[in-house]
Amino acid sequence: MSAPLPKERVLATLNPDGSRHWIRPRLSPGRYLLARRMFAYFLIVLFAILPYVRINGKPALLLDIVHRRFHILGTSFFPTDTMLLALFMISMFVSIILITALLGRVWCGWACPQTVYMEFLFRPIERFFDGAPGSKQKIGGAKGARKAMKYLVFFLCAIFVSHTFLSYFVGTEQLYSWVKGSPAKHPLAFLVMAAVTALMLFDFGFFREQVCLVACPYGRFQSAMLDRDTMIISYDKKRGEPRGAKKRKKHAGADLSLPIVEDESAGDCIDCRMCVTTCPTGIDIRDGLQMECIGCAQCIDACNAVMKKIGRPLGLIRYTSQRAVESGKARVFRPRLLLYVLVLGALASLFVGTLLTRGEADLTVLRGRGRPFVEMGDGMIANTIRVKVANRLDAPQEFTIAVSGLEGASLASGEGLTFEVAGGEIGWRDVQVIVPAGAFRDGEARATFGVTTKQGFKAERSYPLLGPVRRASQR
Repeated sequence: MSAPLPKERVLATLNPDGSRHWIRPRLSPGRYLLARRMFAYFLIVLFAILPYVRINGKPALLLDIVHRRFHILGTSFFPTDTMLLALFMISMFVSIILITALLGRVWCGWACPQTVYMEFLFRPIERFFDGAPGSKQKIGGAKGARKAMKYLVFFLCAIFVSHTFLSYFVGTEQLYSWVKGSPAKHPLAFLVMAAVTALMLFDFGFFREQVCLVACPYGRFQSAMLDRDTMIISYDKKRGEPRGAKKRKKHAGADLSLPIVEDESAGDCIDCRMCVTTCPTGIDIRDGLQMECIGCAQCIDACNAVMKKIGRPLGLIRYTSQRAVESGKARVFRPRLLLYVLVLGALASLFVGTLLTRGEADLTVLRGRGRPFVEMGDGMIANTIRVKVANRLDAPQEFTIAVSGLEGASLASGEGLTFEVAGGEIGWRDVQVIVPAGAFRDGEARATFGVTTKQGFKAERSYPLLGPVRRASQR
C-alpha cells in the first residue's frame, strides 16, 4: 500500500511524489536585476584578476598554506599572527550578524559565489543552448549536439574558475609552470584542480539551488539573526489581497461614456504567478518570509513590471521590514544593532592596534630535535634550541642570536649565530645552549633568547631549558 501524497509541496525542488522538480526561473528585467548583474560581473572580474595584482611586490591575495604564509593587500602574515587571525575571524562573524540583522540575506542574493556564478554565468549559458523558460522549446532543455555543447562550455568555465581558485593558494607563477608541465610532476595540485572542477560541474549542472535549500546553513541561522525590523523582501498583503483577476464594473449611472473603473473589492495582486516563475529557488514570496528566500529581488522586478502594465503603484513586493508592512512605521536603529557596532568597533580597534604594533620581525623559540638535554663532562648541560625569525620587511635582514638571564650561559652553532632572512620570508638556526648544571631547579632553568639587527631592532622570548633533577643531598 503506497503512502498518501502530501497536499502541499514540501520543498520547491520536490514534486508531491518525491521526484526532482527542476527549476528554470524566468528572467525578469528590472532595475534590481541590472544592478545585480553589474555587481556580479564586477565580482567575477575581480576574482579572475586579483591573483595577478601586485602590492609592494607581493600578490594582492595569496594564501600559501604549504609555506604557512599569507599575503593580503601587500602585508605578510605568518603562523605567529594567530591573534590577528582570531580577531579577523571573530570580526567577520560579528559583521555577518550585523549585516543580516540590518539588511537580511543581502549577501546571498547579491554577492554569494553560488548565486553570482549560477545566475550570471551558468544560467545565461543554459538559456543560450536550451532557450529561455516559457519559450516554445521544451522545459527539458537542449538535446543531442546542443546539450553536449552546453556541458562542454560548462566544463570550460568550471576548469577556468578552478585554476583561478588554485592560484590563490600557490601563486600565478607556480600555477603557470604547472599548466605547462605534465600533471605527473605535480599530482596533488592536479587532483585538487580536478576535484574542484568536478564539484563545480556537479553543483552548477545538477545540484544548483539545492545548495541554498539543503546544504547551506545560513538560511537556517537567519531565524536567530533577523527581527521584525530587518529589511527583507516582503509581499504587502493589505494591498494585494484578495488576489485574482481584476473585476471591472461600469461607473454608477447609465452613461456609458463614463470611464470603466476597477472593482475596489479586489486587491492589486492579479495572481499572475510571475513572482513564482522568476524565483531562482521556486518559492512563492506571497506566503511570507521563508528560509529559501535568498533576497535576490527578482520577484520585485517581475511584480513591478506587472503593476506598471495594469496601472497600479509599484512596490506590491518590495524591500521592507515586517513591522513597516504591518504598521507602516519603520525602525532602523535598535539596541541590538548598537551592541553589534560597539563589539565590531572594539574588535577592529584591537586588530588595527595589533597590526600596527608588530615589529620588523617575529621571533619564535622551539625545542630542537633529539634528546631534550645532554650532560657534558665538565658539569655543563646542553640544550638544542631552534630559533625561528619571520622577516616582515621587504628587504633582507641579518639577525644575531644571543642568550641572557642565566649566569654562565653560552651559545654555540656550527653555522654561526648570525644569519640572513630574505624579505617576507622565515628563517631559522639551530643552536646549542650550554648552561652550568647548578642553574637548574627541579630540572628546569628559564633563559631569555633574543635576536638583534644592525638597524637596532631587538626581539626577546623567554624559554625553559631542561636539565637533570638533582636530589636535595646532591645540591
